[in-house]
Amino acid sequence: MSGAAVIIGASGGIGAAFEAALIEEGAYDVVHGFARSRSGAQHLDLTDEASIAAAAAYVAKGPAPTLVIVATGILHDDAHGPEKALRELDPAWLARVHAINAIGPALVAKHFLPITPKTGRNVFAALSARVGSISDNKMGGWHGYRASKAALNMLVRTIAIEEKRRNDRAIVVALHPGTVDTALSKPFQGNVQPGRLFDTERAALQLLDVIEELKAPDTGKLFDFEGKEVPF
Repeated sequence: MSGAAVIIGASGGIGAAFEAALIEEGAYDVVHGFARSRSGAQHLDLTDEASIAAAAAYVAKGPAPTLVIVATGILHDDAHGPEKALRELDPAWLARVHAINAIGPALVAKHFLPITPKTGRNVFAALSARVGSISDNKMGGWHGYRASKAALNMLVRTIAIEEKRRNDRAIVVALHPGTVDTALSKPFQGNVQPGRLFDTERAALQLLDVIEELKAPDTGKLFDFEGKEVPF
C-alpha cells in the first residue's frame, strides 16, 4: 500500500488505535489524524463543513489518500441517553445524533473522495453499527441512534454507487466494530457477552484486517468485525 491514510476522529478510543496501528505498520507514505479536539491543520469538526473542507485541502497537498476511515459516533452525552420509548424523543438531540453519525461522515466523503486516485483500489470506511440494520431490528428502542446509523448505511450505499462511476475499483463501506471498551459503550457494557467486549487496539486491528480483504464488489455494504456482511 502507498499514498496517504486518513483517520477522522483520531482523538477517540478506536480512532486513536487506528492511527497508531497504521503508523506502526508503515504501509502508507503518511498517516493523517483529524479530530475536533485537535488544533491547526489537524482540526476537523463533523458539524462544521468548512473544517472538513480545510482538512481535505491540507491532505491534497501531499500523497493522495487511498484509505479514509471515519471513526466517529455519538450515542449519549451527559444529558441524553439512547431513547427507550417514543415519549423520550427530543428533536434537538435527534438532529445532533444525525449530524454526527450520518451527515458528518457524508460530508467527509463529499470532500475527501474527490482527492482519492481515480484509478486503483481506494477504501472509504465509516464506522456504523449492527443496530442500524432495519432488517435486524427485533427489540426497538434507541430510536435516534438506530435511525442515524440506518441513514449512514443508506448514504454509504448511495455514495458507493456514485463513486464506482468515478473509479470502478473504489470501495465505500460501513463497518460494525462490535462493542468496544470506550466512553460510547461504557454505560451499556454490563449486557455484553464474555469475550465480546474488545479493547480499542483489538477492535482497530480486526477492522483493518477486514478492510485489507475487501474487494470491489463489496462496495456499498456493511461488514462486521469478522468480515461478515450485515444486511441493511
